[in-house]
Amino acid sequence: MANSTKASKPADGAGARTARRRASITDVARAAGVAVGTVSNVLNKPDRVLPATRERVEAAIAELNFVRNGSARQLRAGTLTSVGVVVLDLSNPFFTDAARGIQDRLERDSFTLMVAGSDEDLDRERRYLRLYEEHGVQGVIVSPATDDIDHVLALRERGTAAVLLDRPSPVPELASVAVDDVAGGRLAVAHLIAQGHERIAFLNGSHSIRQCRDRREGAAAAMTDAGLDPETALVEITVPSLTPQGGEAGIREALALPAASRPSAVFCVNDLVALGVLRTLRREGIAVPEEMAVVGYDDVTFAAELATPLSSVRQPTLELGTRAADLLFRPEDSAPEQVVFEPELVTRESSAAR
Repeated sequence: MANSTKASKPADGAGARTARRRASITDVARAAGVAVGTVSNVLNKPDRVLPATRERVEAAIAELNFVRNGSARQLRAGTLTSVGVVVLDLSNPFFTDAARGIQDRLERDSFTLMVAGSDEDLDRERRYLRLYEEHGVQGVIVSPATDDIDHVLALRERGTAAVLLDRPSPVPELASVAVDDVAGGRLAVAHLIAQGHERIAFLNGSHSIRQCRDRREGAAAAMTDAGLDPETALVEITVPSLTPQGGEAGIREALALPAASRPSAVFCVNDLVALGVLRTLRREGIAVPEEMAVVGYDDVTFAAELATPLSSVRQPTLELGTRAADLLFRPEDSAPEQVVFEPELVTRESSAAR
């Protein structure tokens, strides 16, 4: 809500003044020396707050003349119906499709959705979660940028429901929805090996991202299953970004290898990277799949629509989002659930039989 202003008569030659800004929940938290979530709990779930702390917050409310506006009344009644989502990359159709699944589920209970992208930055992820908490969201769904989820656990401890998206929970007290990415990496590389490829480039992101580590583990396992040494047969190239531009940089690095050690196939950590690979191979006049086979990951909408339709490991994206939202509505006293879906390989012209 915008702050309201009104004109007042000039006094002693002074110009017009605006009305004093209405105190916010953040002002109350600052005055009481507590977190915004604590003020939220005093308004919404006072039995969760120690009496001494509750009295300090109530004193700050009285001192600042905190106005119980519509949002504050909803918060106090536990009916502020919004959910905050933080994903790794809003430009990636995988995450926008997952957000669509979340939105579709929330609309059934008249909840609103707020979405932000961390761009794989932990500090940005923390900042958005803090803003969501200040806005009094009922729950958050997070695709973590790193293995550090202490801030998500702390948010949950302060009374905000939390679910991890696209990542298995490392702790039993936190709900999660994910896909078995080890199995997905295994499917992709086993398929390429079955097509006769014995040296395969894997264009991967940072190992600080769980999905990247797991897909690499699955790719290496497929090599081992086939009697190949992943240390030599799997050429891992870390791309600068999980984007088409990153894919272009990665495939150029693979093409720069000596002819004798150049891979004949590429497995990409996601479809955006694969898009950059296909674009670069076309520019260089390298035939796909005859000279270089390509497999992506996610099976986003455009994968089947490219000039050379892209083989890809499909994730049930909409269902991931829907299930994540479902977990937010579970009773508080129920055990957190960790849901893992199985991926599926969809083969198209980019990796057709040689």
